[in-house]
Amino acid sequence: MNNYFSIGKLVATFGLQGELILRHSLGKRSALKGVEALFVEERKNSFIPYFLQKASAKDHEHAYVKLEGIDTREAAQKLVQLPVYLQEADFKQQAASAAPLSLLGFTVQDAVQGELGIIEEVIEMPMQVLAKVMIQGKEALLPLNDQSLVKIDRKKQVVHLQLPEGLLDIYLG
Repeated sequence: MNNYFSIGKLVATFGLQGELILRHSLGKRSALKGVEALFVEERKNSFIPYFLQKASAKDHEHAYVKLEGIDTREAAQKLVQLPVYLQEADFKQQAASAAPLSLLGFTVQDAVQGELGIIEEVIEMPMQVLAKVMIQGKEALLPLNDQSLVKIDRKKQVVHLQLPEGLLDIYLG
């Protein structure tokens, strides 16, 4: 089973030859150098590989991509707004170490509760970054901010948090 990491979504078509604009949260300008395939989630948990013909960086959160087999604007339009994933090895190579997205797969350790679980998704909102963690079979959204973040141990892949009192009770009842 391959691990797929969400990097963003296809937001628009570009030109008439089927190029697309990918909005990503890799945390740096990226031309996706070395990436052979992007995985597009056309249906829930169904990752369809599209081979990358070419890619170029537009700015720090957008890239132009040309996918094999997508040669018209109409074909490209069908992929707009779909989520895009990379395989784990490609993701680790592409994501900036400072990007919140680079914390995917890390273990969350709370100062009071101890080990909580693995970060399955990083949700970046305008004023907040949240980590989605499954705790006792329930989904919990944990804030990653100045108040809660104690430290990040990249070597051991552990995020140390000091969560606000009562936050876990909301999720765990």
